[in-house]
Amino acid sequence: MTVPVIDLEGKKAGKVELSKIFDTPFRPDVIRKVVVALQSHRIQPQGRDPMAGKRTTAQSWGVGFATARVPRVKGSQYPAASSAAFIPSAVGGRSAYPPTIRKKIAKKVNKKERMLAFKSAVAATAKRELVEARGHKLLADVKFPIVITDEVQGIETTRALGELLHSIGLSPDLDRIKDRFQGQTPKRRRRGRQPKHGKGPLIVISEDKGLIKASKNLLGVDVVKVSDLNTETLAPGGKAARLTIWSASSIKELGRGE
Repeated sequence: MTVPVIDLEGKKAGKVELSKIFDTPFRPDVIRKVVVALQSHRIQPQGRDPMAGKRTTAQSWGVGFATARVPRVKGSQYPAASSAAFIPSAVGGRSAYPPTIRKKIAKKVNKKERMLAFKSAVAATAKRELVEARGHKLLADVKFPIVITDEVQGIETTRALGELLHSIGLSPDLDRIKDRFQGQTPKRRRRGRQPKHGKGPLIVISEDKGLIKASKNLLGVDVVKVSDLNTETLAPGGKAARLTIWSASSIKELGRGE
């Protein structure tokens, strides 16, 4: 299938042949499964000191003292004497079922499932109804998939990139990200919470000539090389059909790797 290529002003500048990846059926279940597996590999294993809560000489008094038969701290005439220790219900006692470093956190996915999820996530970016269903907002005259000339790879300033996104009809989506932004307040900062914002347009390129640095200060906008593209980038949070802009050379490179 042939689709039009637009220039930096939003005007038609040629055509490009789409690869067969864009014909892959939409499989949100497989995409979600693979994204969860990718996220699981970033979880840091945690455990507890095996001796935590057990460093005590406490012993049970046994029966005949009209007290519970729990281990009690030895000695007398000091605050901790005769207080319960060691057991999970005691202050400073051991944990009943502590997390263990032997727990298998990272999930595995079959190779064919992983490839199907990636291809399906790529194909979903070419369907306007799926992109809008994900929550993205754009002007009515935007055609999908959005393919732009390789001149976009040479953009070096944030201002120029912002003007490009406005010229191709994506300004409503940038406004959506700004409206949903949760910045830092004193209470959020005290509680260690990071600023939150939604995911906006994704720009896929084949070669970086300054565009990645130019996008750093645009809220919600990500730029990634096609060689570094994965399912989670195309479907943040496991929700497929992210608003994606492809450079013409990235489309061709994607076709060579199918």
